[in-house]
Amino acid sequence: MKADPSVQRQLLELASVDAELARVAHRRRNLPELAEIEEIEKALRDKRDALVTAQTAASDLQREVDRQEKEVESVRARADRDRKLMESGSAGAKQLTELEHELETLARRQQVLEDDQLELMERREAADIEVQRAAAEVDKAEQDLADATTRRDEAVADLDATQGRRDADRAALLPTFPEPLLKVYERVRDQRGIGAAMLRARKCEACRLELDRSQLSEIKAAAEDDVVTCENCGAILVRTPESGL
Repeated sequence: MKADPSVQRQLLELASVDAELARVAHRRRNLPELAEIEEIEKALRDKRDALVTAQTAASDLQREVDRQEKEVESVRARADRDRKLMESGSAGAKQLTELEHELETLARRQQVLEDDQLELMERREAADIEVQRAAAEVDKAEQDLADATTRRDEAVADLDATQGRRDADRAALLPTFPEPLLKVYERVRDQRGIGAAMLRARKCEACRLELDRSQLSEIKAAAEDDVVTCENCGAILVRTPESGL
């Protein structure tokens, strides 16, 4: 295959554009923000679950406090009724004795209930503190996620801008090359990642290997418009004064 030496040299510019596009694609796939977001999202799910657990525990304790309060009020109401009956003077001696005994029993019962209620209220206050702590952790994780997402979006926008410029550069270069040459370039690039490289100081810049004497002799004997390739990696070798031939 033959191609004008100046056209072959332009392959180096195309290869440079493609190398940057490859770097953009690699960075897009491996943005550190992507792993960071994934980690934060997992932590956020765990923290939200912890918050729900804390809220459920606090709610259960509040129901217990309310239930205990109703029971205490029931005992107080019964005691009030007994005292009013005793004060009314309508109760007989036997009933008065029974009422006094019941009031003593109700007083002991009320004391037990109030002690239990106090313990429940203390536990509920601790549960409320845990809810606040868990909610604060969720808020922080959500803010961390928002920050990481913003950084990712900024990085993606920068990559999009770079890719847009280089895509435009590539589109402007492609008409420069004859179709057979471009097909070889694209085939090698698809297989090896680099379609063309400079032959510099007897070394292929694509695979970084030095060519053996026999291939160097063949390249040196080739016409300037002959398209030569590296025996090691298949890349089109572009000859320049730096090739050392």
